[in-house]
Amino acid sequence: MKQSLHQTLSRNADDLTFALTEMSKSFFAPEDTKTLRDFSSSEVTELLGVSESYLRKARHEGRIPDSEPGPGGRRRYTAAQVWDLRQMLAKGSKNPHHMLPGRKEGDRLQVWSTVNFKGGSAKTTTTITLAHRLALRGYRVLCVDADPQASLTTFFGYQPEIDFFEGGTLYDAIRYRNGEEGPRPLRELVRKSYFHNLDLVPGGIMLSEFEHETPAALSRVEQPVFFQRIAHALDDVEAEYDIVLIDCPPQLGYVTLSAVCASTSLLMTVIPDRIDIASAAQFLKMASGLVEVLSESGGITDYDNFLFLLTRFDTSISAQQDLSEYLRALFAEQVLETPFLKSSAISDAGLQQRSVFEAEVTGANRRTYDRALQSAIGVCNDLERRIQAAWGR
Repeated sequence: MKQSLHQTLSRNADDLTFALTEMSKSFFAPEDTKTLRDFSSSEVTELLGVSESYLRKARHEGRIPDSEPGPGGRRRYTAAQVWDLRQMLAKGSKNPHHMLPGRKEGDRLQVWSTVNFKGGSAKTTTTITLAHRLALRGYRVLCVDADPQASLTTFFGYQPEIDFFEGGTLYDAIRYRNGEEGPRPLRELVRKSYFHNLDLVPGGIMLSEFEHETPAALSRVEQPVFFQRIAHALDDVEAEYDIVLIDCPPQLGYVTLSAVCASTSLLMTVIPDRIDIASAAQFLKMASGLVEVLSESGGITDYDNFLFLLTRFDTSISAQQDLSEYLRALFAEQVLETPFLKSSAISDAGLQQRSVFEAEVTGANRRTYDRALQSAIGVCNDLERRIQAAWGR
């Protein structure tokens, strides 16, 4: 019997959801939650920006507690212990900001949105990589998943279509009034994660309703208007974070525009490929006109950065090398110094909903992993310098 299109789509959706659920179970048992691995002494010194001899001296002086070496005489630290070390070492330091680099009094919350017009440009991979690194570097980070597909949310160990079927996503904080029911305070939607200093506001399919509901809300002049709603929601938790990272959907809809208006900086991921660059040009052309209108309406005021990040960069392809050099010549300092390399280590980690900073490394893939890790660290360090510059440091 021939099925209608909606029946076929419904069956395919059910089959795919079941398959994804089974795939998640292969990585995580239903009763499990994600946990973060420990970090070696060499990783900790890199994160803290000190030498191993500095840590040994601090232990000898009693500035930090002595930890018992683990197997093989190697010390291991949890992310929470790394944070404790930061606070201890900052006391009495000539430059405590080196250990605690977050906001000072008078610094405004840094809100960065990752944008692009099309999928597959590594927006979510970039966002989670930045979130993990910045949290390990001592910043208080909030991830906001503004994509109905909620890929970022899965990196935190959730199954959005199951865990947030009845609500609990960003949509609840930006939705329009329905009778007596209005938006919820954002702090009620924030989920603490397994990653120290890193929280999440989940995404989900209901965010697509925001696109459908906004025209009617505009016609009845409901306040705040769509482009102010994410900024208004963030006001509820503004004092609790140093950095907010928003993963935007691959379209220039009302949710994306609301995220753009809430941002202090924008990061556009671009694959150095002719088709992707053409798509980026379309995005910029469309965005410029819309942003002009929003600026005139007071939706966008001061911003610190609009940057391009070269992603999925394959150094073995000469055309990508040429196009990356062309983009750097065209946009100069707007292009982040370090590209995010295409790597099987990053792809393999992504299949398990992990960033390269979470991956467990074996001898067989050590060289590939190290190359990917150095790329990720370079990208994050470049962005961190821009954040510090925005705070006048």
